[in-house]
Amino acid sequence: MSASRELQRQLKRIEPCLPRPATRPPAGPGWIHEIKHDGYCIMAGRDHGSVRLYSRNGYDFAERFPLAAAAIRKLPVRSCLIDGEAIVCDANGLAVFNLLRRWGGDDVVLCAFDLLELDGHDLRRAPIEERKGTLAKLLRRPVDGIAFNEHYSGDGAIIYKHACALGCEGIVSKRLGSAYRSGRAVCWLKVKNPAAPAVTREAEEDWNGKRNRNPGGNQ
Repeated sequence: MSASRELQRQLKRIEPCLPRPATRPPAGPGWIHEIKHDGYCIMAGRDHGSVRLYSRNGYDFAERFPLAAAAIRKLPVRSCLIDGEAIVCDANGLAVFNLLRRWGGDDVVLCAFDLLELDGHDLRRAPIEERKGTLAKLLRRPVDGIAFNEHYSGDGAIIYKHACALGCEGIVSKRLGSAYRSGRAVCWLKVKNPAAPAVTREAEEDWNGKRNRNPGGNQ
């Protein structure tokens, strides 16, 4: 069995890499920082003509998010496995979770931030900067339904401040040189914007015991 088919066969069993919560962004030059968008965690896999959009809880959302699925199908690859987040943006370009739950369909875009497999090559052991560089090249041509989640190498505290000012959910900081590891990882740190709707929503879900019933699952 080829490496791509074996990885695709295991797709539903691959647990995503999840950032550990932190109170402040890490200091120093050894990190990159990404905007944390408010959406569903999605592992997007393609094996030749077959496309799957698996949520953190194992649901296939390919039919529910047809535009994102079509975007994966249009990529110039035989196979790939992309980690990202399904989002719907408002008129200001801000990801709004309630719009995702309410609308879905052709409004959903996959915000792609990591690449685990490409044409039979398992990239999980490659450094984060190499994986993101390969992903950026793959997505260099605009395709409706998928977008590359840019990263920034400046001061994490400043990037976090700007993300909060824009109303984003927060930032995720990733250590340079780190491999992709399933589960909660110390090399990925998440700092949330306390004023973001996601913080209030997650607190309410925890209080009501609903978090585990969310079919998408958030980071």
